[in-house]
Amino acid sequence: MTSSSPSSARAAEPAKPSSPPPFPWVGLIALAAGTFLSVTGEMIPTGLLPEMSTSLGVTESQIGLLVSVFAFTVVLSSTALIHLTRRVPRHALLVAVIVVLGVSTGLGALAPNYELLVATRVLGGLAHGVFWAVVGAYAGHLVPKEQLARAVSVTIAGGTLAFVLGVPLSTALGHALGWRLAFGVLAAAMLLGAVVVWWKLPPVGREESHAAASGATGRDPSIVPVAIVCIAVGVIMAGHYAFYTYIAPFLIGEVGVPAGQLSILLLVYGVAGAIGLILTGSVFARRATTGLFVALTVSAAMVSVLALSAGWLPGALVAFFLWGTAFGMLPPLMQTRLLHAASPRIRDTANAFYTTAFNTGIGGGSALGALLLAEIGLGVLPWVYVCLAVVATSLLAADVLRTRRRESV
Repeated sequence: MTSSSPSSARAAEPAKPSSPPPFPWVGLIALAAGTFLSVTGEMIPTGLLPEMSTSLGVTESQIGLLVSVFAFTVVLSSTALIHLTRRVPRHALLVAVIVVLGVSTGLGALAPNYELLVATRVLGGLAHGVFWAVVGAYAGHLVPKEQLARAVSVTIAGGTLAFVLGVPLSTALGHALGWRLAFGVLAAAMLLGAVVVWWKLPPVGREESHAAASGATGRDPSIVPVAIVCIAVGVIMAGHYAFYTYIAPFLIGEVGVPAGQLSILLLVYGVAGAIGLILTGSVFARRATTGLFVALTVSAAMVSVLALSAGWLPGALVAFFLWGTAFGMLPPLMQTRLLHAASPRIRDTANAFYTTAFNTGIGGGSALGALLLAEIGLGVLPWVYVCLAVVATSLLAADVLRTRRRESV
């Protein structure tokens, strides 16, 4: 009778399936902190219009343009800056742009006049565009493909928290102690955030962070699906901001919400968006495509109900809450779709174009809403949202079908 050796017995054992790596909560929370600070910096003038306009001797509309200057700087610069910084390690680049955001916000607190304040917003917009182009791709480098939706949800949660907490706290501080102190405190928080990101965010591997510059040649096959996602996000953002920019007069004038309760209702909308993020990271974490179409369909349906229930307050409020929940799912799921579509070597560039499309949709949608409001009236704005949501859904559905046909061949 022969006996098998321990080594041969081990060789005969079936290989155990490798367990997935632990979810990188600490690194992703560090990214979310950077996102929170960046979005708060972008939107901080919106709550301080009267104080800033009085202090600087300009109109409130000119202070409002500071947000537009910030956004359109992102549109015009992010793709070019990502190309110029393609050889810079992503970890160092993220830390650097958060530092630049802190410096620009601090200089804004010290700006003696409106013109110099505009210049600081341009500087902040340059850093903001690079930040958003890198941060989505970075989350994709930290997790396997099946965890992308959860990772992006954690990262983008910082942006949602900025609207729910960051901007209101900055506004309260500015009202109590002056807008310059609010800017200064935010600047200090950004510099502290840069230290946290440097300390807690793990660097990505060289082969991933430099994929775009690694010498790979030829036309990348993922360019077409990336382009479709970017067009779709620009379309849906245009529809959203054509309506949401003017949601206050719509809720007061068309729905009948008392003016004194508007701020509470908008806070509830932000909370609904946070619920949407939780759904994305849990229920749809492994079913991102399904979640994307659910979010698009529900958001369009609820905006339709909101338009049709004008004057019927209970129904309108339910629709408003469900719209906020569905729309809260869209940014992380669109970002996830982009990361699924883009090959690793073009992820940073793809995110730069995505950021450009996103901000173009915001600016273009607000302008479209202003035009339609002046020419037709409030009642048309929700239907613009619905129509553009249908267009975006159709583009994405056609791309999904095209991808599935190609994979089945």
